[in-house]
Formats: sequence, C-alpha cells, structure tokens
Amino acid sequence: MGLLEFNKLPINTLVGADWKTFNAITKGREIDDAYKGKYRLTKAVCRLLSTLTPLQDKKYAKLLADKPLEHDPVFILGHWRSGTTFVHNVFSCDKHFGYNTTYQTVFPHLMMSGQPFFKKNMSWLMPDKRPTDNMELAVDLPQEEEFALANMIPYTYYNFWFLPKYQQEYADKYLLFNDITEEELKEFKETFTKLIKISLWNTNGTQFLSKNPPHTGRVKELVKMFPNAKFIYLMRNPYTVFESTRSFFTNTIQPLKLQDISDAELEQNILSIYSKLYHKYEEDKKFIPEGNLMEIKFEDFEADAMGMTENIYKSLSIPGFDDAKDAISKYVGGKKGYKKNKYTYDDRTIKLVQDNWDFALKQWDYNL
Repeated sequence: MGLLEFNKLPINTLVGADWKTFNAITKGREIDDAYKGKYRLTKAVCRLLSTLTPLQDKKYAKLLADKPLEHDPVFILGHWRSGTTFVHNVFSCDKHFGYNTTYQTVFPHLMMSGQPFFKKNMSWLMPDKRPTDNMELAVDLPQEEEFALANMIPYTYYNFWFLPKYQQEYADKYLLFNDITEEELKEFKETFTKLIKISLWNTNGTQFLSKNPPHTGRVKELVKMFPNAKFIYLMRNPYTVFESTRSFFTNTIQPLKLQDISDAELEQNILSIYSKLYHKYEEDKKFIPEGNLMEIKFEDFEADAMGMTENIYKSLSIPGFDDAKDAISKYVGGKKGYKKNKYTYDDRTIKLVQDNWDFALKQWDYNL
C-alpha cells in the first residue's frame, strides 16, 4: 500500500506536464479557492520537473523520431466502465504488444531519461488498488493513454478532470473532434504518434495496444492515421455502465479537480456525453475497413475470456495468439476469484437510463 491516499493527494497529475502544456490548459480558467493551494503546489512541481523535458526530446529525436511503426495499433474502444481495462490487461499478456504504462500517464516526459528514479518514488507513494473498483495499480501495468496525452498537449478530453466546469466544451472539441481546429488536430496526431513510439520503446513491443475510451469518438481520424488499425468495441449493460461511471467519475475527480462541480451536474454530463459518444461511434465506424472491427458484449467476453480472445485474434487477423495463450490463460485463471462491485438499480436509475439511453438498450438488447 502506498504512503498517499488517492483522495488526499496534495497535487494532481498535471505535475508531469511540460510547462507549455500546463500553462495552455490553465490559462484564463478560474481556480476555486479551495484548490488554490493544490494548484500552486502542482504548478511549482511541474515547473521544476519540466526543466528535464529537453533531455527526453533530444533522445527521442536521436532514437525514435524518424523510425517508422512496424504495425498499425489495436484499439480497444467503449464507454468508460464497459470492461475495457480487463480486455486491455488480457491482451497485454501478449508480449508482442506495447502499451502506455501507469507511470507514463503521469510522467510522459520522463520516460527516456530519469525513469528509474521517478518510477521508484511513484511506486513507493501510489496506492496499490484503484479506489473505484479494486483493480490492481502498479507503475508498469498497462494504462489508458489519455492522461499521458493530457500532460503532453492541451487538446485532450481529460482536461475536464482538472476543470470540470468545461466538461461539455472539452467533449465537443477533444472527445468528438467536432470543434477542433486543423492546427490542434495536427498537433494531437503528432503527439499521439510520439507517445506510441515511446511506449513501444519502453515495453519492447512491436505493435501498440491502446485502451482509451476517448478514442471511441475519434474513429474517423484514427483510421486516417492508421489505415490498417484493428478495433475492438465493447458494449456493456447501460444500467451497470451508468452506475459504475457515476461512481468512478465522482471518486476519481476528487483529487484531480481544481474547480467544484455538483453531483447533479456531473450526472447530467455523464448522461449527455454517453449519448454523444455512442452516436459518434455509430456514425464513424463505417470508415473502418471490413475485417478490422469486432463488436462484442463485455458480458460475453467475461463469461469466456479465453475463447473470445482467440476468436478476436482470428477474426481481426492479429498475430501471436499461440505464443501468448499460456500467459493469457494464467492471467484469466488468476482473476476468477476477483470480486467486482455489485450494482443495484433503483427506480430513479432505471428511469434515467431508459429516458436517456433507450437507443443502447434496444440496439444491444439489454434488459433488467
């Protein structure tokens, strides 16, 4: 167990941002009085650590910048709490995959220089379980890359964790790419490619494995970047997704936010953004070439993780299952006793989901 409790962190994850990105995210945004101390401490640590960014930039330019990717990525898509973490962990047992690590999400600029020192200290301080669902946390475990991107550029949806009053604005611009400018999009693509190359270098992988719910709204642009990328889209019971997302967002935002947001406002944002994300994916999945997309219910995957994983490998023509199946089987077997959160749906939850997400209930045939 780490020395620091997740909900009592004196700083937030922006400590790992470069100085330009930190200033761009926070410029002109109000910081509520209750969080000014956290803001100032985060800013001071960020300013200090960002002096090391040029060391990585030089090493990246020398070793990786001009090196082409061997394979287009595999993207695991789906709304938050749709089971993407479990699927990500299963596939990451295959050592030909490379991925963004938990350490990299916080310190993306301290990967190629300084990692041993900073990773050791992060491991010492951080909790060993995710507070929302008891999933294991460790510095080298695979993690979604949006937090890393949020410390590398100001054009990501996860700015809302710090500045939740602007969640809908960030969703339209940087989750769905509806209002993003050409310059912002160009920088996003360049930075994401850089993150992929550093992730592969760090994990000794040859193909990037992405688990990042915000990418669900960016399918059209991802296909432009990676024409032969493979996509795994997860759907889960919307009643469970709503309850789980509300719990996850409410708990996770506490140590990160620099502004207050009411529970009611956060709940309405969840309901609205789920709908936007769902319809954007449905609109853009036609751009994925035939044979490169697999859509599954998480409940089916959970019931037969080995069989479903093998089927996904074959259906998407992903190499390496035979070499990885023993490691995958060991991981899946070790999770059989894992106790998940149990959700009960009260009348209010049932009505909210039916009134707002009826399209998902019908399309994927979910019932109570």
